[in-house]
Amino acid sequence: MSAVPLHPLRSTDDVRRALLDRQEIALLDVREEDPHAQGHPLFAANLALSTLELQVAARLPRQSVPIVVFDAGEGLAERAADRLAALGYRDVALLDGGLDGWARAGGEVFRDVNSPSKAFGELVESRRHTPSLTAEEVQALLERDANVVVLDARRYDEYQTMNIPGSISVPGAELVLRAQALAPDPATRVIVNCAGRTRSIIGTQSLVNAGLPNPVAALRNGTIGWTLAGQTLEHGSARHANPHTGRDGASLPQRAAAARALADRAGVRRAGLAETRAWAGDTTRTTYRFDVRTPAEYATAHVPGFLSAPGGQLVQETDMFAPVRGARVVLIDDDGVRANMTASWLAQMNVETHVVDAATSSDFSETGATSHAAPAGDIANACPSLSCTQLSGLLSDPASGTLVLDFTTSARYVARHIPGAYWLLRSRLAADLRELPDARRYVVTCGTSALARFVAPELAALTGKPVHVLEGGTAAWIAAGLRLAGTDVPAAPDAVSAAAPPVESPAATDGGLASPRIDHYRRPYEGTDNATEAMHAYLEWEYGLVAQLARDGTHGFTVL
Repeated sequence: MSAVPLHPLRSTDDVRRALLDRQEIALLDVREEDPHAQGHPLFAANLALSTLELQVAARLPRQSVPIVVFDAGEGLAERAADRLAALGYRDVALLDGGLDGWARAGGEVFRDVNSPSKAFGELVESRRHTPSLTAEEVQALLERDANVVVLDARRYDEYQTMNIPGSISVPGAELVLRAQALAPDPATRVIVNCAGRTRSIIGTQSLVNAGLPNPVAALRNGTIGWTLAGQTLEHGSARHANPHTGRDGASLPQRAAAARALADRAGVRRAGLAETRAWAGDTTRTTYRFDVRTPAEYATAHVPGFLSAPGGQLVQETDMFAPVRGARVVLIDDDGVRANMTASWLAQMNVETHVVDAATSSDFSETGATSHAAPAGDIANACPSLSCTQLSGLLSDPASGTLVLDFTTSARYVARHIPGAYWLLRSRLAADLRELPDARRYVVTCGTSALARFVAPELAALTGKPVHVLEGGTAAWIAAGLRLAGTDVPAAPDAVSAAAPPVESPAATDGGLASPRIDHYRRPYEGTDNATEAMHAYLEWEYGLVAQLARDGTHGFTVL
């Protein structure tokens, strides 16, 4: 007799019906990011079991929201459902059959990350025939000093990694606000690029939709296309529009009116601040509130309760910022352009979107970067902590039998970590711990030990041995000037701190990666060392997204 599941099951048909009816639903893939990128339903948001407590409060702000969790047979979904229920979420179900059940029932399976936004971008291009130029055509224009400006619509950090020679960083939602000031001559050709396709398409179409008088085109296939053409990229560039660009010109009211008209056409609604505050406390409906300006502007002053979500990234990563499909999204800015432009796209993506119009400068009363919601839930059987100085002393004594386990991201671990520390994924703790050296005591850490505090009781229960949490995590260790290992650490002898002298013991040697690096999916368009085959395959995948949307049938996208 089979065991009765502790959580109810929801079928593929039931989930599809909820999506089509625009009912609220959070379809959560609780695997790590790389397995998620290999295949998932269109509107499945990735909320990894490993870091669930750190993310859930901000991403699922309403505890009665209907949640459906799944994996691909790894046993993670049941654990995630248990944890969500323990955190107070009252409507948690398992997807019947998991990912395989979805596929067997005829559900379409999408690859990569941010699939809804990327598929929408391809639909926009197919419907609007967004103008574009090849890498070779753009290179020819630059070589002959044509009247052209190249605007990079990615995040500034992405731009600094690699960029089209001479281009200027103008992240997505900033384009309509700032492009006219950067190309005041209407004859200047404006070319918009990203790393691949989506932000180039949406950015270019934004300028077209807003009525920029200049000729506009996307760089076809972005920096991928540029690289595949054998052309050279710049690295470490710092060109960007200053905060006042486009805000102090006489044409700002005209651009704000154009953005408002687009939002109205898309069905964007209006809201007052008092109304949005009431929505935030509504237990019957999920509401996300986002400030779409730049992170620097947000840090200078923002409206309390609104999270920073730069508009271009919000359109690009809608599933990450607002994973509850059917939720209400509220946007705000201080110029009348960026919120309306961002809203016009979200509304076309079948998201109920509202813009706050009547906010005054006094409403922007809070300062500082986005304060992420505190980790959800109490930590049962909390383990004791120890300081960096105490840990340094233990590691200098081979007889202490101390083993450090680091649960940060694999990229951060590889860059810098405590010498001798092993990196593990929390979701694989029980299996991968068996491959590590024996220890008499464990010390757990991560960036700030926020996640380590949740891992420690699980580790203590698994091993029956003393477990301590490093106070302040690896960040505190770095701040104390203690010895580090990793790819970003100088090898010179004078880099070794006297507070942590060299020790000839197992703990002084580098630990290593005890879990597979599946916490991050390496995008074929990030970094500078991608294989040609991977870039070609990525572009082929994007070209096929419109057909996948048609087969899936749950999106409800429209294109103005």
